[in-house]
Amino acid sequence: MQETAREFAASFGNAAEGTVFVPGRVNLIGEHVDYNDGLVLPMPVREGTAVAWARADHGEIVIRAADLDESDRFAAPRPPRPPVLDWRSYVRGMAAELSPPPGTGIDLLVHGNLPRGSGLSSSASFCVALGRALGDALGRQYDPASLAKAAQRTEHEWAGVACGIMDQMAVAAGETGKALLLDCRDLACQQFELPSHWSVAIVDSGVTRGLVDGEYNLRREQCETAARKLGIASLRDADRASLDGAALNEMEFKRALHVVEEISRVRRATQAIAESDLDAMTSILREGHASLRDLFEVSVPEVDRLVDAVDAILDGRGAARMTGAGFGGSVVIVLDRAALPDLEKALDRPVRPVF
Repeated sequence: MQETAREFAASFGNAAEGTVFVPGRVNLIGEHVDYNDGLVLPMPVREGTAVAWARADHGEIVIRAADLDESDRFAAPRPPRPPVLDWRSYVRGMAAELSPPPGTGIDLLVHGNLPRGSGLSSSASFCVALGRALGDALGRQYDPASLAKAAQRTEHEWAGVACGIMDQMAVAAGETGKALLLDCRDLACQQFELPSHWSVAIVDSGVTRGLVDGEYNLRREQCETAARKLGIASLRDADRASLDGAALNEMEFKRALHVVEEISRVRRATQAIAESDLDAMTSILREGHASLRDLFEVSVPEVDRLVDAVDAILDGRGAARMTGAGFGGSVVIVLDRAALPDLEKALDRPVRPVF
């Protein structure tokens, strides 16, 4: 935040009036169930997005992306869509969602240290940070759910990603060192403090994933098709017995089975955290990765090999699984804190502790 404020002053020639920071998130368990009205268990990471802001009398919203050395400017309240889909799409989408009055002048500078495409919700962090900065500049107070919904609509309408609400709520409402149990149907939240002898870490697979290539939206369509055939509003209302008796094709059955069992794994994970049962959490993570690999088919060989390598090093002292939408990105590891030095020494790539 201090660096972002300094860069703002250097760019605009005056001091920022305020600076906000919004973290990224890692999801411990509960993947691809948020858009099925399911339960998820994310937590904030240390990296994120900072936005410095100041009101201005030039009558436009001007923003500089320090990491890209690029800028944008437009008039409120309804900016036009940029000619190509890029970071400006998110900026203009959030501005349109918050609808500043005509003639509003705001200078913003954004700086982040979340690697894009790593599965740590860089776009959600970016959107919610923009929302908080614009809200502060406009003298408005937005609760986490309102910002999360605005950021989700921006993803849908300005970026073309039919995402659920987990990422946005996780970065807007998450608390450091705690897992957030989020009901994606009604946005009810409960914070679970992690056991002190546990650690959570992230390892980047090195495979940058993209969501707008169609695979993410395709998975959502497959789940919605399965729900329609089951005669229910969403797969949140399904169970194994209803799947066995339904007229689903093989692909639809696999997608639905993942959702049903993944929601159950979230409930089991909260119990494991409450009881400090690392053995149970280890089993849950392993089951979750296998399901994403075999039933939902969103993992890739490089990620699978990384998960296997981590599990071999830990030897029962924790486990890894892919996190995020899939097709690359990062793996999340929950492990005995005492095993962290062994993992950092044995693994052939950086390990970034979250907790």
